[in-house]
Amino acid sequence: MVDVTLRFFASARAATGREEQSLTLADGSTIADALALLTAAPGEPLDHVLAHCSFLVDAVSTTDRRLILSDGNQIDVMPPFAGG
Repeated sequence: MVDVTLRFFASARAATGREEQSLTLADGSTIADALALLTAAPGEPLDHVLAHCSFLVDAVSTTDRRLILSDGNQIDVMPPFAGG
């Protein structure tokens, strides 16, 4: 099992109603697996937001949802930001 923490920013925070969420996942789980646990049904506001997010895994940027997670990873969920 791996324990990870997801931190939500901007519209992802608004859609979840929280700043962070801890999850326990099976070994070999991916970012996509973690996100699937957060969304109860397709079409929910969070599902729409997550479709456009990129991620920081332990401060390293990725858009690869197939990235296998390790115990203790911190995943920052980063929706697109406007402005400069």
